[in-house]
Amino acid sequence: MELKDLKSLIKLVTDTDITEFKMEDQDEKILIRRGQEKEIIQVSAPAQAHMMPAAPAPAVAPSPAPAAAPPAAETAVEDDRYEKIMSPIVGTVYHRPSPDADPFVQVGSIVEPGQPFCLVEAMKLFNEIEAEFKCKIVEILKADATPVEYGEAMFLVERV
Repeated sequence: MELKDLKSLIKLVTDTDITEFKMEDQDEKILIRRGQEKEIIQVSAPAQAHMMPAAPAPAVAPSPAPAAAPPAAETAVEDDRYEKIMSPIVGTVYHRPSPDADPFVQVGSIVEPGQPFCLVEAMKLFNEIEAEFKCKIVEILKADATPVEYGEAMFLVERV
């Protein structure tokens, strides 16, 4: 990407209400975040993009969230031990790499650093959300194929 194009993207973010802009292609990965006081710009290459063909919502009902009331009460009591995995972007969360594949993780799964939790689709681009540390999935907070907001908790995990 040319410097003038990068400057145009930064101007777009600063001149609008956009707080985060993320773009990936085969050669580059660009992330521009704007907070109240400072602006963070990250550019790296090469990036790994996962493309899945766009498909309408699955005809089969999404898998129900694991046990609703008892685990919620249990996690509220022991919340200090757990960490939330937040969405880095606004989009749609998918728990499977393709509609007919097994989910990336399930409750009780041990996840290694670099292993994907899920995909978040934003503007027809599938972003893999990976573990930064070894952990165990305690609860899946966002159902498959549902919208997710920036900073919204998707998983509750316990460091292993």
